[in-house]
Amino acid sequence: MKRLLPLLALSLCLLLTAFREPEKPNMEQIREEVTNPSSPYYYPKLMERYERQETLMTLDDYRRLYLGYVFQEDFNPYRMSPYAGEVENLYYKSKHSKLESRKIEEKARLSLNDDPFNLQQIDYLIYAYRELGKNNLANLWQFRLNHLLEAIVSTGTGLDREHAWYVISPQHEYFLLNRLGRVAKSFEFEVPWFDHITVEPKGPKDSVNYYFNSHHFLEQYRLKFPEDDEEFSGPRDSEAD
Repeated sequence: MKRLLPLLALSLCLLLTAFREPEKPNMEQIREEVTNPSSPYYYPKLMERYERQETLMTLDDYRRLYLGYVFQEDFNPYRMSPYAGEVENLYYKSKHSKLESRKIEEKARLSLNDDPFNLQQIDYLIYAYRELGKNNLANLWQFRLNHLLEAIVSTGTGLDREHAWYVISPQHEYFLLNRLGRVAKSFEFEVPWFDHITVEPKGPKDSVNYYFNSHHFLEQYRLKFPEDDEEFSGPRDSEAD
C-alpha cells in the first residue's frame, strides 16, 4: 500500500496534464517573473501561498514555483539535509509503531525546512501522516506533491532530448521514474546538458529511454559554487535551450 497511493497520485497527475500540451518553459521569462516584486509570480509571494496551504494554485503557479526555485539565493541542487538519512533508516521497515511514525514525520519536516522541494521527503511525510491518522495533512501534502510532479511532466514528454523534462535536482529524475513504475538501468550524461536514463523494459515495444534537461540547475550550481567548476567544465560549457 505504501507504493500504491503514490502511483495512483502520479496517474492522476498525468491525466491532468493530458488536457494540456506539454510546453517547454521559457526560463528567462520565469527568471524575470520570479525576481520582479510587481509580478504575480514574484517568488516570495508564490512561496507564501504554497506555505499557507493554498490549494487554489494553478499549474502555471506551480511551474514558476518549481522551476523558479533555481534562481533563489538558497538554491543548491545537491543539498543533503542531515535529517534525510535518518528518515530513510526509519522508513524502510515493513511496519512502524506510532512512535516511529511520529519520528518519520518530525525528521521529514526538518529535512524539508532545509530542502523544500525534496520530493522523496514529501513522500515520507505523507506516509507518516497517513500512519498517524492525520489524513487532512496527508491529503494537503499529496496535493502539493501531485502538482510538483505535474509541473515537471508539463515541460515535455521525456522521450527524447528535444522534449526532455526540466528538473531542478537530479534526485527528481529518479523519483519521477520510480513513480512511473520504472526501474532505472543506466545513466549517461549527454552533451550539452542532458541526463539520459534507461529503464528496464516492460515489453518488446516499450520505450526505455528518458531524458532530463539539467541545464539550469547545473548553471546555477556553478554560479553559486565556482570552486566546483572543474567538475562541470568541458562539454557542459556548451549552449543549450
